[in-house]
Amino acid sequence: MLATWTIHPLLRDQETAIQARIDQKTKPLGALGRLEEIACQLALIQQQDQVAITKPTLLVFAADHGIAGHGISIAPSAVTRQMVLNFLAGGAAVNCFCQASQMTLKVIDAGILEPIADPRLIQQRLGRCSGDISIEAAMTPEQLQQGLDYGRQIANEQIAAGCNLLAFGEMGIGNTSPAAALLAAMTGLPLAACVGRGTGIDDAQLIRKKALLTQALNRVGQQSDPLVLLRELGGFEIAQITGAILGAAEQRITLLIDGFIVTAAAMLAVRIAPACRDYMIFSHGSAESGHGMMLESLRARPLLDLGLRLGEGTGAALALPLLRAACSFYNDMASFSSAGVTV
Repeated sequence: MLATWTIHPLLRDQETAIQARIDQKTKPLGALGRLEEIACQLALIQQQDQVAITKPTLLVFAADHGIAGHGISIAPSAVTRQMVLNFLAGGAAVNCFCQASQMTLKVIDAGILEPIADPRLIQQRLGRCSGDISIEAAMTPEQLQQGLDYGRQIANEQIAAGCNLLAFGEMGIGNTSPAAALLAAMTGLPLAACVGRGTGIDDAQLIRKKALLTQALNRVGQQSDPLVLLRELGGFEIAQITGAILGAAEQRITLLIDGFIVTAAAMLAVRIAPACRDYMIFSHGSAESGHGMMLESLRARPLLDLGLRLGEGTGAALALPLLRAACSFYNDMASFSSAGVTV
């Protein structure tokens, strides 16, 4: 039996008082723009007089995909493993950005083709590779259950260690394909609008990618159950990210959502438990064509628009300083009365 989640919507009885506190800061009304929205959301989530970000952690889930065997990416699946080794060695963009943002990075093997024996890598393998979604389900019901459980478990472990902000990233050659398929299946949008070039495939690869995903959607048919869609069209990393989002929302902590693939997991989580949307902050708008439609479906505005299309959780790591700034002004900026400023 699949897990169930108990997720409560934000308590909003203090929202008027929180907004009044923000409005009394020494600035014109609304002058700090989106930072004011972030501060209000953090205050609602934390329900404390002072807001803080403690032990922020980025969980990067890595997995391989059967559909990648059709050559619809710029690199073969072996690169997933190579990039995981790069993460562990500290050489990837996400390592640099986490260091700059003072964010803890943890890397999880959710199911890459060839295992890596390294104590720094968290082992949560669901298999060697998800199924080729153009002809078969991405995973079995047992793998889906285990993936959701693994995600919830690792989220709970970070929260028990003092983390009150979780961010999510991914690594997996070919994983824009399941994300695009999930977007089309969940929204009913035309597949052609949902499929992009990923990290830069050519025209022939794009045509092949669309044809394979058309097969996948035809195979699944008119299906709206998010858990069925995840099992049929997702991937091992998407399943674990979905479980981690839901598990963290159960604990009422802030969720910092990255780009295209992570937002696919966020869409699934919201369809499983709508209240988890209250805890999400969206870091950036990806250059991948379907991401804007994902954000629109979630009524989300990203904090950054930098033309990123890398994944890894890089956008989340880059957005974290903005959340710290929101905490700082909410806690420490003087009010008109305390500063003796007359308006």
